[in-house]
Amino acid sequence: MKKIPATKKETAAAFLNKVGKEFGFTSNGFSIYLNRNKTDEIRSQSKTLSLLKIKHGDMLYLYPSGSPGPAGETMDVATPHSSSSLPSTSHSSSSSSSSSSSVMSRSHSAPHISEDEIDQYLAKQEGKIYRNKDPQLCRHGSMGKCVHCVPLEPFDEEYLSHLEPPVKHMSFHAYIRKLTGGADKGKFVALENISCKIKSGCEGHPPWPEGICTKCQPSAITLNRQKYRHIDNIMFENHTIADRFLDFWRKTGSQRMGFLYGRYTEHKDIPLAIRAEVAAIYEPPQIASQNSVELVEDPKAAAVEEIAAKLGLRKVGWIFTDLLSEDTRIGTVKYTRNKDSYFLSAEECITAGHFQNQQCNPCRLSPDGHFGSKFITVVATGGPDNQVHFEGYQVSNQCMALVRDECLLPCRDAPELGYAKESSTEQYVPDVFYKDKDKFGNDITYLARPLPVEYLIIDVSMNECGLKKGIDQ
Repeated sequence: MKKIPATKKETAAAFLNKVGKEFGFTSNGFSIYLNRNKTDEIRSQSKTLSLLKIKHGDMLYLYPSGSPGPAGETMDVATPHSSSSLPSTSHSSSSSSSSSSSVMSRSHSAPHISEDEIDQYLAKQEGKIYRNKDPQLCRHGSMGKCVHCVPLEPFDEEYLSHLEPPVKHMSFHAYIRKLTGGADKGKFVALENISCKIKSGCEGHPPWPEGICTKCQPSAITLNRQKYRHIDNIMFENHTIADRFLDFWRKTGSQRMGFLYGRYTEHKDIPLAIRAEVAAIYEPPQIASQNSVELVEDPKAAAVEEIAAKLGLRKVGWIFTDLLSEDTRIGTVKYTRNKDSYFLSAEECITAGHFQNQQCNPCRLSPDGHFGSKFITVVATGGPDNQVHFEGYQVSNQCMALVRDECLLPCRDAPELGYAKESSTEQYVPDVFYKDKDKFGNDITYLARPLPVEYLIIDVSMNECGLKKGIDQ
């Protein structure tokens, strides 16, 4: 189905020529009918569309020459909204609205994208949350169902909030089920990536900074805490993987960074969830100190990727240490990352966003063919018990967009704060806002200069089974 722009004074010949170019047909390789049953063919070449009684919003039906059956392409006639526009008829007003939305959704999706195996598997699963009969509330037989025991949808927020521990973010596939669970079954769903750049090709004015208009100007961004996450759990295959990675810090006192290689599997504790299983850590060339890590060019990067692929592994994330010894005699470390300081610094969020943009998540519902990322961030740091703990994170899709379009900067003196760049003659930056509550409980909108980075962070649970027992400081 496609929408064809036309005017009421346009001749049928000109209109047919437009249709032929749009669908890739020759002038005599198709026929157009006013009705689906192949009646009222448009034959006259000289009559205008108004004389043929074709109005704005009418649906026409195209059939290739020699087409035996009723199957064919559908088009929606769209005339410019001006004084010369044709009004919509009552019988087609509702259909024109739905058809135009359908065209938008289909043209904005990428059905031929090859998604990850785990995504293809979860897309085929039912995802329902089945509940047993409640002995106190259910008053029906063993074969019946009521509101107290009927299966729940995988995105049911009340169910997720009562899990142990509570789940703040639904899985990405549960989020897709929520979008596609209505009466239209996702017919109008399109997951669009945020763009912070001026749209190119606008000819109505000089390029920035001399001119800008509402057509090419990117929209302002209001940061929201993301309700879903692409990865729901992180698990190391065994404690030796993490233990070897910590050896460098134990021996030198300097921090260390590495890339996580593993695979994505189903996480059955949460409906339609994905787990990142880490099988190996690759430590690239780097310059390390007690409070920083700097990556240098890696001549073996391509070889590492090739070896990992042959082993059935892929790059699933990155890990770094932030450890300060408290008492070397008993092997304790300082507890520095908490709610009173920060969990990830702005610079670390920007780095995570950079890596996530490099490892985008293939998605058939996105017009770009990708949406978000499964790339994870793991921090080895001190916990409340002054032992080494591993914390998992991702940054939001909004953060990825700000990093990709170079709109986000770290603050020099406050690691917990980021800063949205201001527009310059070289780059236009849209306004970035975030909402917070004042002392009276009212929602207040603030300009993101500076910006608390907790608006950009998504917690990912860590399966530390075997890690605490195996890691010996």
